[in-house]
Amino acid sequence: MYPPPAPARRDFISVTLSPGRSYDGGQGLRLKWSFSVPQKWKQLSRLQRTVVLFLLVVVMLFGLLSYVHVADEWTAVDSRSAAAGQMRPANPPVLPAPQKAAENPEAVAGLSPQKPQRHFRRGPPNLQIRAPDGDPQERRQDRAQRRAEVVGEAGWGAEAQRDGLRWRGAGTKLEQGPRHPPKKAEFFGWPFQQQALRIRASRTPQNERQKAVVDAFLHAWAGYRKFAWGHDELKPLTRSFSEWFGLGLTLIDALDTMWILGLKKEFQEARNWVSKRLLFQKDVDVNLFESTIRILGGLLSAFHLSGDILFLKKAEDFGNRLMPAFRTPSKIPYSDVNIGTGVAHPPRWTSDSTVAEVTSIQLEFRELSRLTGDKKFQEAAEEVTRRVHALHGKLDGLVPMFINTNSGSFTHLGVFTLGARADSYYEYLLKQWIQGGKKERQLLEDYLEAVDGIRKHLLARSEPRKLTFVGELNHGRFSAKMDHLVCFLPGTLALGAHHGLPAEHMELAQALMDTCYQMYRQMETGLSPETAHFNLHHTKAVKDVQVKAADRHNLLRPETVESLFYLYRLTGNRKYQDWGWEILHSFNTYTRVPSGGYSSISNVQDPRHPQPRDKMESFFLGETLKYLYLLFSDDPDLLSLDTYVFNTEAHPLPIWAPS
Repeated sequence: MYPPPAPARRDFISVTLSPGRSYDGGQGLRLKWSFSVPQKWKQLSRLQRTVVLFLLVVVMLFGLLSYVHVADEWTAVDSRSAAAGQMRPANPPVLPAPQKAAENPEAVAGLSPQKPQRHFRRGPPNLQIRAPDGDPQERRQDRAQRRAEVVGEAGWGAEAQRDGLRWRGAGTKLEQGPRHPPKKAEFFGWPFQQQALRIRASRTPQNERQKAVVDAFLHAWAGYRKFAWGHDELKPLTRSFSEWFGLGLTLIDALDTMWILGLKKEFQEARNWVSKRLLFQKDVDVNLFESTIRILGGLLSAFHLSGDILFLKKAEDFGNRLMPAFRTPSKIPYSDVNIGTGVAHPPRWTSDSTVAEVTSIQLEFRELSRLTGDKKFQEAAEEVTRRVHALHGKLDGLVPMFINTNSGSFTHLGVFTLGARADSYYEYLLKQWIQGGKKERQLLEDYLEAVDGIRKHLLARSEPRKLTFVGELNHGRFSAKMDHLVCFLPGTLALGAHHGLPAEHMELAQALMDTCYQMYRQMETGLSPETAHFNLHHTKAVKDVQVKAADRHNLLRPETVESLFYLYRLTGNRKYQDWGWEILHSFNTYTRVPSGGYSSISNVQDPRHPQPRDKMESFFLGETLKYLYLLFSDDPDLLSLDTYVFNTEAHPLPIWAPS
């Protein structure tokens, strides 16, 4: 019997697919396979081998070319990152770029509001003038950071590179003034490198009064950080928050203030929130004016001071979401726009917008066009200016308070004020002229005509101190009523005089500044009411400033300290610093909440019971404390008025052709 023949040798791949359990017990497919590469290769013909080798060579060449291409791309990214690191004024801002914070702000975001205190009774605290101490390690890091900036190596590091992008930039040089840049221009440099902004690279040491402002800011910020992080406004008494737009208004409003005050850790925490949590794709209505001056202006200012392109990216995104507001029959924008759906509309009760709102967005939209190269922002805003300029219904340059978005005409004719609903129209006439390098003659003429109209129709003097004030005109009848908002005017007049306008503007500015100070001085708390009525009758027993019960509240407004800053900066008279110091002391005495934050109050005439209102407006950090800090500075190059123009929310934007 012969043994069975040996199995024939077979060279093949055997694959068996069968459902079952793998070795680890999981359901799947089992695969059995065997493969002999050398044997298979020998069985191939010469032509087959040649084809395989050719394909291998092609694959290797393709891989080599891909590597070279990727290397070139990374080289380009590195060069763009280096350019992004230079996206700052040639003279660095007032302090080096903040370092990363040690704490995680997101840990605070989840805090739930605490129960309100049952009673809010406290004596006046002492005014604190001690700034937080820095440790030696931090000081060494600061010095190293400054040295790095001098040699052009300072920046935001890996995080800034990660946020870098290809962005459209206006190739507008400062000395060229306003023009429309190419819309699709690729630009990776900083448009101000050829003509340096006049800001010192090294920080001037803070004096005691500036340290007191820093302390006040840190106290307000601590309350916001603990109880309202990422929300719009702090409610300091109930240790909670309120929402307006749900976009972190206080945080964005305070970005440039933190940078100017040298609060690097706080700035970086806020920057991280903007990077990770500030999202505009949400179904929410925002007020065009308020969101432009606070959010768009705040982001643009933070970009200019820090050089961090993240803020410019966010600003462009937000600006695009505001554009539907301009889609009206008259090109006069609606007051409100939904930034998620793009639906814009007037207020629920009227088809009118206020004149101040539609004419106080131009600084921000013009600057956004200059930086991005997209002229649509500037064109939409300037079209409003042109139409308002041509309207009938003015009185010697004074404008009514309302304008209809359908017809584009003024409504409620015959009522003229420099207070609410009209105030910043006059401010932005001058500031647009300054922003554009003093070349837009029509803006200047409208401003000068308006100042003459103020002198002719709205100025009066009180008794017994002969205080010059700005009243209101209602169908030919004069009212001795002056909002605290009007106290922006001394600073605006002084700024115009500084830029070459008539000297009598400065004289009027100084007279009105005395009046605004007396609105504080003549109140028992040392804080101004929201609205003052001036006595016109000669009676020794009566004060110049009279207050009605409905007007006794103080909202922590900035207008008076804003004008004090301008008057001190442009005259050098230290009495303006002293007046600001008194106001800061009153804020600390009657509005400071022990647990953190400051609160508006309901009665400026009752120092024993000022009646806190449980609200800290975002402008207290964005404007009031910023202007106090600048007021107490003796450095004229700290945000020079020849280099920057402040928007109506105190966010500095560069002048296009600085003198």
